[in-house]
Parts: sequence; C-alpha cells; structure tokens
Amino acid sequence: KQTLLPLLREEASSFIFPCNLALQRPERQYMVLELLRCIPLLLFLVFVCGLDHFIFSILSIIQHHSFIEYSYQTSHHLSVNVMGASLMAELLRSTIGALNTSFDTEVETSNFACLPQPTGMTRQQYLNTCLPLGVLALLCLAQVYPFRLRRAIAAFYFPKREKTRVLFLYNKLLRQRRNFLYLQRGRVARRARQPPGPGTLLLQWCRRRWPWLRRCLRQRCTLCGTPETPRHQPCPNPDCSASYCESCW
Repeated sequence: KQTLLPLLREEASSFIFPCNLALQRPERQYMVLELLRCIPLLLFLVFVCGLDHFIFSILSIIQHHSFIEYSYQTSHHLSVNVMGASLMAELLRSTIGALNTSFDTEVETSNFACLPQPTGMTRQQYLNTCLPLGVLALLCLAQVYPFRLRRAIAAFYFPKREKTRVLFLYNKLLRQRRNFLYLQRGRVARRARQPPGPGTLLLQWCRRRWPWLRRCLRQRCTLCGTPETPRHQPCPNPDCSASYCESCW
C-alpha cells in the first residue's frame, strides 16, 4: 500500500471498487454490450406491435365500410272469379276457388356475419408485452453488482490462487509506474508538436488579457484532463501554456 497507493487517475479508471455504488468504467463497457444485445429484441417487439396495430386498423376499416344490408319485400295475390249461377258455375267456383291465395313477403338480411370482428390490444396488454424486455434491461443494469462478488467468492475457495493474482497485479503496477514518466513525457511531446487550434489561441489570449476570466475559462490538466484548481502547476517555460494537476506534476 505504501508503494502504490494512492492510485493515479489513469490507474484507478481500470479498476472496479466493490464499495462504490456508481457504475465504473469497466462495468459501463460491459453493460453497454449487454444493452446492445437487447436492441434486436426491442426492434422485433416494436415490429410485432406495429404489425398488430396495422392489421387491426385494416380489419376495422373493413368492418365499418363493408357493411351491406339487403331488404326484399313482395306481395302475391291470386283470385279466380267464376261468374254465373248454374250448377257448373257452382262446381267450378267450389273447386277452382281453392286456388285463391294472398300473401306478403318481407325479407331483411346483411353480411354482418361475414365481416371480421377485430379486437384491439389494450394499453395494459401492451404494457404486459413490453414488461419482460424492461425487466431484462434492468437486469443488465443491476448485474454489475453481483458480478463484483466473483473475486471474493473465488478468493474464499482458492486462497493460494488469490495470493498469486495479488502478486501479479502488484508487480504489474510497479512496472507501469516505472514506465509512467517515460510514456507521459512522450505524450506531452506529441501534443506540443500539434499546432494549437483557433479556439485554444483565443482562450489563451482572453486569459492573458483579462485575468479575472480564469475562474470561468478554466484550463485542464495536460495529462489527465482534470479542471484547473489553485493547486495546478503551470509549466515554468514562459512559451508553454500547459498546466498540470498536483499528482501529474
């Protein structure tokens, strides 16, 4: 601990601290990958819901605009009149008179039984359909916290392997610290070779012209990018406008 702690900002961003409730950088990368896998399911769900609404709209239009009602009315009257008062007339009147008929017909029908009867999904049904996908997305966000216990569980059952891993990490950080100065010097040199943009030149001119604007137009550390504070150290070279935080300096 005395050799390595406190960790530098570049080093701390690559570690996961179990007691920190916020999502950390390695966890965010894994979480984004898991959420990207939910996008095909979301697109499929949107497509199915849209197709369901489209089919319901088509069937509803057919139901309301294809209704046809038929009404048929008819009247039939048949009457045979036999004139005369003779015996033959009486006989014909009694036999043919049975053919006298009279009836009225009225028929009403429609194609209502042949029309579709669509039923649209309610808001609750849509919510129940999307609920599993929402639970899946929440699990993608919440799974980072149980994953933090993997190292503790493995260390409990395999203490020798845990000691080997700790020694490996310790030696790796020592090698990184040894090369840190060389790498950062090369990084600053590459930035110095790049010509400053017009926005950077304007910012530097405003800071020199009006020193009171430094509270608003704060610079950032050349290495780690932290906002400028009173503890920041400017470069002693008057031609260089770089600024460094306390740890980087």
